[in-house]
Amino acid sequence: MRTGRIERKTAETDILVEVNLDGAGKYDISTGIGFLDHMVEQFSRHSLIDVTLKVNGDLHVDQHHTTEDSAIALGQALAQALGDKAGIGRYGEAHSPMDETMARVVLDISGRPFLVWKARFTQEKLGEWDTELIEHWFHSVAQAAGLTLHCQVLYGSNNHHICEALYKGFARAMREAVELDPRKGGAVPSTKGQLGG
Repeated sequence: MRTGRIERKTAETDILVEVNLDGAGKYDISTGIGFLDHMVEQFSRHSLIDVTLKVNGDLHVDQHHTTEDSAIALGQALAQALGDKAGIGRYGEAHSPMDETMARVVLDISGRPFLVWKARFTQEKLGEWDTELIEHWFHSVAQAAGLTLHCQVLYGSNNHHICEALYKGFARAMREAVELDPRKGGAVPSTKGQLGG
């Protein structure tokens, strides 16, 4: 089983994350931020990666630490579950429509973290979640998991749809990238013989 478990405790957050790359999209998410919960649930369901994410954060300060630290811990759990990345597809891409919105997410589990972000929001909050933290969540996951991640909204006007299309696109791209390809015979998908260095 390709699983990861991260417990991360700081003065700002106390986090438990568990993932199973070969799951069925089952989730148990509680971050204290309703809209963030909804997005991580979408990620789990559409990637078929089982995710447990429990966060006790300093929301009396603001949402920054909870958003950032939970994304870091999730990325670390994904990296742990991927191990040496032998046999994975490595690359993933998805076009994700939601009503009037179309998002495109393309990624490489390269071990060289980088985020290209081509999306913007026209309102300050979705539910109680600050929309400026959405890009930061993707950046933190990419850094911790070692992803080269390109996120682009091709068009759209509804902020909820824009955010959800990005998360669903990320999920579908990750599903493709983490799946084992039997034709690779368990080889690491790189001519260097390793990923990430």
